[in-house]
Amino acid sequence: MITSDITNEAMSQSPLPHDILIVEDDFIIALDLEDILRGLGVANVRTANNVTHALAAITAATPQFGLIDVNLGGEKSFPVAERLIELGVPFVFTTGYGDNFAFPPHLANARMVTKPYSVEAIRAAIFV
Repeated sequence: MITSDITNEAMSQSPLPHDILIVEDDFIIALDLEDILRGLGVANVRTANNVTHALAAITAATPQFGLIDVNLGGEKSFPVAERLIELGVPFVFTTGYGDNFAFPPHLANARMVTKPYSVEAIRAAIFV
């Protein structure tokens, strides 16, 4: 399990989301990311492994933040990002493709975290 200390100063600069949705098709990567988030103090971490499940999770309860893998085993997660944008929910794309992946123009400037994840990169993505 990955854990991390977070300073009170960082917490006071930006409130910690208490409900984060992870959209990731790789079970091990999702578990690692969940461990990072819990180590940072996130109370509720939910996961979805495809677009359909992610959209259902968002409908059931709007998250405060999303971490969305771009490539979900043959489908792209862009509909999930678009739904979060509609709801005003901040999110970050996660990818193993780096900057070489072509995003649709309306999502081209979305923030991104590349795999493998580090605690520091996830912390920075959440505390903007």
